[in-house]
Amino acid sequence: MRSVRLLPAALGLAGALALTATGCGPTETPAAADKPSAGASSSAPADDAGTGGTGDGLTKDLADKLKKRGVDLDKWKDGEWKNWDTDTWLREAEDFVNPVIEGLWDPARMQSAKSPDQTITAQAGSGGSDPIPRPVRAQREKTPYHRNAAPVGKIFFDSPQGHMVCSGTIVKDPRRPGKSNMVWTAGHCVHAGKKGGWYRNITFVPAFNDLGKSPAALNNAQPHEIYPYGQYWADWAVTSGEWIQSGGTNQAWPYDYAVLHVQPQRGAKSLEETVGVALPVDFSAPTPAQAGTIGAWGYPQAAPYNGVIMHKCLDRGTRMTTAPATPVMYRIGCTMTAGSSGGGWFRVLPNGTTALVSNTSIGPAGSNGWLAGPQLGRGAKAAHEMVSKKFAR
Repeated sequence: MRSVRLLPAALGLAGALALTATGCGPTETPAAADKPSAGASSSAPADDAGTGGTGDGLTKDLADKLKKRGVDLDKWKDGEWKNWDTDTWLREAEDFVNPVIEGLWDPARMQSAKSPDQTITAQAGSGGSDPIPRPVRAQREKTPYHRNAAPVGKIFFDSPQGHMVCSGTIVKDPRRPGKSNMVWTAGHCVHAGKKGGWYRNITFVPAFNDLGKSPAALNNAQPHEIYPYGQYWADWAVTSGEWIQSGGTNQAWPYDYAVLHVQPQRGAKSLEETVGVALPVDFSAPTPAQAGTIGAWGYPQAAPYNGVIMHKCLDRGTRMTTAPATPVMYRIGCTMTAGSSGGGWFRVLPNGTTALVSNTSIGPAGSNGWLAGPQLGRGAKAAHEMVSKKFAR
């Protein structure tokens, strides 16, 4: 296997996330607090000097815990992970397992990954929703991505439907300043919700396809052009309890978020140290009117897009509800399609800082004129804290 040449750490977001701060609007009742559910770590916390253990990225005690859940590491890596029997599919919060399988996500496998279809099948409920926003045509991000939007990347995972793809964003870890290994995405990118359990072989690739090459050109691209900072496998996952119990229904979309803790497939430096940037998360759950201009970034996969080019949309947020008595979601006009799911939504805080305020969750069935994402309030903050505390040293 050819080695991956890591690019220098990014200097920042340049103008890619340059959003215009706006004044606050009318107030609104905060969304109800949701409940986080943590996934069990399948490897030890990444140590800057490396960790000992089984040689598979697992400490012996955690490898033993996998066996207690019926997971034999050798059989898993030999293909047992392909068994999606509903009776044995691990779905509870503490059941998350994601051992590294070296070389699994090669460029060809990445290109074959598809987007989760359910992300574009939900329709907005009538009560509590503003009028449908006008479509905003998604714009290609400037290349190289590592100089313009380095924290944004692609998340690859396996599901019963095959190789799948979402988007994600590197976010700050309050207990590891400058050394975060945390990635924000959507709940439906890590867990099947009501219909199943945790997805498998979850890996994050920041600044995927750094030069914005076409699918055909990627066939002959060098590894560092495809994953300039390498690959980062999830060793812990947290999503909301609402998503685990009801994910995929209209009641659960307002809780469709997740936080991953990742480890490098190669090397020992943290994700933030390697890439050079991570974004704070805004857990104040501002109303759409208060949020001002929102920018959504991601890698849309469904037609007319091809999944290998990073795009962005900027619009003012409006309100949307998916079911009675559920929290309000943000909605913006945007032509990005599935595959952009999980991609970060950003706003400028009053102090001028750009922060993640939501993530792409759903869009309209049969068209691609808007996107909706959850408000990130107390439940989302608790999920973020749960991951941070788990790996604090």
